Amino acid sequence: MPETPLSNARPTHPLSVAEAWQFTASRAKETTFFFDFDGVLSPVTDDPDASQPVASVLGVLEQLAAKVARVAIVSARPVSFLRSRFDTLEHVDLYGLYGLEVWHDGDVVTEPAALPWVPAMADLAERAKAELPDAILVEYKRLSVALHYRTAPQLAAQVEHWGHEQAERLGLRVQGGRMVVELKPPVDQDKGMVISEGVLNAGCAWYFGDDMSDIKAFDALRAREAVDPDFFGVCVAVANPETGADVSSAADLTLESPEAVAGFLAEALPVFGR
Repeated sequence: MPETPLSNARPTHPLSVAEAWQFTASRAKETTFFFDFDGVLSPVTDDPDASQPVASVLGVLEQLAAKVARVAIVSARPVSFLRSRFDTLEHVDLYGLYGLEVWHDGDVVTEPAALPWVPAMADLAERAKAELPDAILVEYKRLSVALHYRTAPQLAAQVEHWGHEQAERLGLRVQGGRMVVELKPPVDQDKGMVISEGVLNAGCAWYFGDDMSDIKAFDALRAREAVDPDFFGVCVAVANPETGADVSSAADLTLESPEAVAGFLAEALPVFGR
């Protein structure tokens, strides 16, 4: 993407990508970029523990963080997992478990209201392993339990039923996703709330997501635009065969893969200048 003169005119929807980048560069010091992890910075894998960021994304995020006010990753993964994948990044904030955990300036902060649910989640993970078929991958995250049926899609209905039954029994919340059912504490925290708080002092923000939980983040950017005519938000979907159509319909533009996300950012970096 060649360098072009910066524009101070706020772009309108439907979006011109070139105008969006130019406007973002003109407000770089008040801009935040938010990214989901799975399906956005990393391909989705059968084994969640095997997921890794695409090769070029670490360098791109570090360069981007030097140009704008803030870069943050907002994921359903625990902060400990995200740190293991992004330990070389010095200027990227990490929101784990939909914002129940936050890594900022070298410290992890956990939402106090969620902590009493740790024992219940540990017990639930053991129950899931005992009661669900072996083909279901049970991912215990300390403050949530994810039930993955990617390798056994024929068991989707059984997993959904079991998950909702347990949620009702324990008073938990259910989060659906790409071939996964996740059970969470009944604590008011989601990606939309993370973004709503994260853009309070921003003049511009981008969010990159691929799943149903990311639509709440898109909605948060739209809501901010509705109350602040000077704020500019960009919602970017990443295509996938499971939830891609719904997420794309809520976004301003769609990229084809995590590799395309890294390339899209790398092409835009020259717009910010040196």
